[in-house]
Amino acid sequence: MEETLSSQSPIKQPSAWLPVVMSLTALIVVLGHLIMFGATREADEGVAGHVWQLLMVLQAPWVAWFALTWPRRAQRQSILILTLQAIAAFTAVVPVWFFRL
Repeated sequence: MEETLSSQSPIKQPSAWLPVVMSLTALIVVLGHLIMFGATREADEGVAGHVWQLLMVLQAPWVAWFALTWPRRAQRQSILILTLQAIAAFTAVVPVWFFRL
């Protein structure tokens, strides 16, 4: 018997876990750049900066979709997942802000 969307767990949805993966990937890109090149400012952001920006911006539609579709179905789980998504995004932003990259 096939499960319907409303009976599935929200964590199984790509809109739940993909933004977290994208934030962690963005964090790895920044940390890799810091390890390889240090915290030097460049005239242009470079490839690492552009990849970071794309990863952070492209997760917004996924988060929005999750926030619009899941809280009515599984409120407590949805709030926990949205909190995890926010923490992951904040974690990816902190090194960029701290080192002013």
